[in-house]
Amino acid sequence: MSTHNIAFTAPHFAATEAGTLILKQGGTATEAMVAAAAAISVVYPHMNSIGGDSFWLIDNPNQRIPTAIDACGRAANDISAYDNLSQVPERGGLSALTQAATLRGWQQALALDKHAALELSDILAPAIELARNGFTVTASLQAGCEKLATVANANDAFKNLFIPNGKPLQAGQHFKNPKLADTFAHLAKNGLNAFYHGELANSFAGDLSKAGSPITLHDINQTQASVVTALNANLSGIECYNLPAPTQGVHSLQIIAAVNKLKHLAKTPADWTHLIVEATKQSFAQRPALWADPQALGGAYKNALTDARLTELANNIDMNKAQQWPFNAEPGDTVWMAARDKNGQLVSFIQSVYWEFGSGILMSEGGFVWNNRGLSFNLNNNDNNALAANKKPAHTLNPAMAKFPDGRRLAYGTMGGEGQPQTQATVFAGYAWRGKSINQAISDARWLLGRTWGDTSSNLKIEESLAAKIKNELNQRQHDWVSVANNNEMMGHAGAILDAANNLEAATDPRSDGRAIVTTAGTPCQK
Repeated sequence: MSTHNIAFTAPHFAATEAGTLILKQGGTATEAMVAAAAAISVVYPHMNSIGGDSFWLIDNPNQRIPTAIDACGRAANDISAYDNLSQVPERGGLSALTQAATLRGWQQALALDKHAALELSDILAPAIELARNGFTVTASLQAGCEKLATVANANDAFKNLFIPNGKPLQAGQHFKNPKLADTFAHLAKNGLNAFYHGELANSFAGDLSKAGSPITLHDINQTQASVVTALNANLSGIECYNLPAPTQGVHSLQIIAAVNKLKHLAKTPADWTHLIVEATKQSFAQRPALWADPQALGGAYKNALTDARLTELANNIDMNKAQQWPFNAEPGDTVWMAARDKNGQLVSFIQSVYWEFGSGILMSEGGFVWNNRGLSFNLNNNDNNALAANKKPAHTLNPAMAKFPDGRRLAYGTMGGEGQPQTQATVFAGYAWRGKSINQAISDARWLLGRTWGDTSSNLKIEESLAAKIKNELNQRQHDWVSVANNNEMMGHAGAILDAANNLEAATDPRSDGRAIVTTAGTPCQK
């Protein structure tokens, strides 16, 4: 069986190994992605779980526009519990107010894939083995457990698993999650539908009810994913794609499109940093009108990627002076991954529970946490993101893809909450316009505009090796900035696969525990 021209990248090496194993068995990129998505929910449980959401871009050879899948959970049908609250609680049962749709996304992707032929038991086998036999805790997972150790309203099941005897898991420790192994084994035997109906769904509903969540068995039963039309922006011949609302995809495309209009003015690293930061400010200033359930959005969203609108954003950018910025970013823990199979199918995928460990409510029989994505909702009824029954929350997740006029295809993305559009723009610009390899574009020092976890400042954070080179120009342009350590996890875990006629490359972020594997003509290459 040919295993030539396959590639996989993920922010944890175990997920890359799971995905690559499926590709080497002749599986498709979507099958490999489901295997990796399951595996990474085991080893990076603070960043994602099967109790969250996912979004897909899937591109097959000769397909003009990638297929987009929106697996975003909706708010509970009964939201009366929030009637007398001023804001959605950050953790605990009331923060678990949206469905968990990621497995519906897996189902949809597999159903659409005409080449998918593997048994679900084979696809889920790596995840079952990792959960049953255990894995080594990473520093990233330790940090997540330490953060949740101070959260009072995580449930007892969560504390018993991830903070046993009051002590957070430690890096280097061997950790097993037998209940999660049982969950995947049950799904392997009974199908992914068994997550939403039957004994598992009943147990989830019980745990959620006990914690005070408004999500009911009916809400779990009704969870759906849908195929949607990918957002598209043409950047001087490069077709760039992302997910539509409720994701940040529109912001990712607005930022790189505005940069495209002014890139001829960027000559130095300081110019590029300034330009992307200022384009980010221009796009994010539009968020109240662009970032919500699509049913709540109007003409501003419809026109967000028109040339007139993009020109207007670009014209608002002063290359010599930074605009003041009061932006406060929300934290977000996420995993982005990509796969390319022997048939040329390319997948850009992202999966999350929002904040680290989401709601902190663990499913006692499931072995995973429920998301707290409903924090995106506003309890002010005049807001586009006002909480309403069965409504989708504003979503930070947005996997990206680009097609070049010469046939090259680039799947790219990152974790990092609202840092995602910024990092995507930096990686894309580095590769497409600045002459960098995808590996260099991802590993080079970068920046983040806005507030990060547990931080109240909304200024510009720049990794120190870059800051040392451009600090004088930043000061001249009146940026409010601070230097942070190199290879900083706050910058996200980026990755990319570049698929060209005579070249296949994959890259992962040195800020993660990731691995990128490419096999061409039978020769594997790891990074």
